[in-house]
Amino acid sequence: MKDTSARTVCVSSPSTRMYIVAIAWAFVVALMTLAEATSSQGTVLGALFTLLLYGVLPLGVVLYILGTPARRRARQRAAEAAVAISDDPDGSSVSARVPIAPEREET
Repeated sequence: MKDTSARTVCVSSPSTRMYIVAIAWAFVVALMTLAEATSSQGTVLGALFTLLLYGVLPLGVVLYILGTPARRRARQRAAEAAVAISDDPDGSSVSARVPIAPEREET
């Protein structure tokens, strides 16, 4: 007989994996900061620098660089949507901002 039980398929996109790695790195940095702050030879100032230089700064740069394609796609979709929307309610190609004389004047 065939197995008809429901199977769960986990589809992960590259952006999802990127955030999982970033969250894991933030957790590691938080543990490093905690170890620095509670160590007998460590200081809170050292823990702050550990947090900034190992955590916030590198994660910010990496997430910004890796998020560039998604921002580019969003900007392109927004531009395409703006082109698709016409100013006229009837959908004609003539813009409502272009003044057109309603009647021809006789000279």
